[in-house]
Amino acid sequence: MKNTFATIIIALAIIISTSILAGAWKKSHQTHNSINVTGMASRDFESDLIVWSGSFQRKEMTTKEAFEKLKSDMATIKQYLVGKGIAEKEIVFSAVIINKEFDHIKNNDKLETNVFTGFNLTQHVNIESKSVNKVEQVSREVTELIDKGVEFYSDAPRYYYTKLADLKIEMLASATKDGRTRAENIAENAGGKIDHLSSADMGIFQITGQNSSEDYSWGGTFNTSSKNKTASITVKLDFSLN
Repeated sequence: MKNTFATIIIALAIIISTSILAGAWKKSHQTHNSINVTGMASRDFESDLIVWSGSFQRKEMTTKEAFEKLKSDMATIKQYLVGKGIAEKEIVFSAVIINKEFDHIKNNDKLETNVFTGFNLTQHVNIESKSVNKVEQVSREVTELIDKGVEFYSDAPRYYYTKLADLKIEMLASATKDGRTRAENIAENAGGKIDHLSSADMGIFQITGQNSSEDYSWGGTFNTSSKNKTASITVKLDFSLN
């Protein structure tokens, strides 16, 4: 009786093992009825927001003298910018930065001493505006301040787009549609037909300058130096087949 029971257990174990192995073999040799494609979309657009900044400075032996001249320069710059059509509320001046400067001088014994040369006061001005063309033109003409006795150091304008979220949604829809069209064409030419979308993964959103040679970045490129830009995105899609 005991031997009979052991024989039954061994037989069941063999049957179960055989079934598992057969299922695993079948699964590993099944044809994957799916198709993977990459949908793409791109859009050219023009920036609708510009950020431009610059700086000016004065150096005198006392902070009071330097600040008085810096304050006069600030008034001149503000008057100039408003006169060019930039709204006063868009002009923001930063706090004054004070640096105490020295010259390093060596005497005949080659001993170095520090000689105080004055206080250098620096101030920045920042402009953020939707009047892109106007501010862009002013950034090119700002050297006119030299004739007014102001040494103004201008930075390159930076360009942005305030409707980027809407653009991204629109492009995702276009990229997905493009991917489906690709999948349908491939399936049709192979004598099949797509059934439904199994999975979708969004690729990196890239923004580059139009007609530029910028390289795409794995983390996404976000160009701010060009007014006219190109946005692109990819979507990886997995469709099941009938």
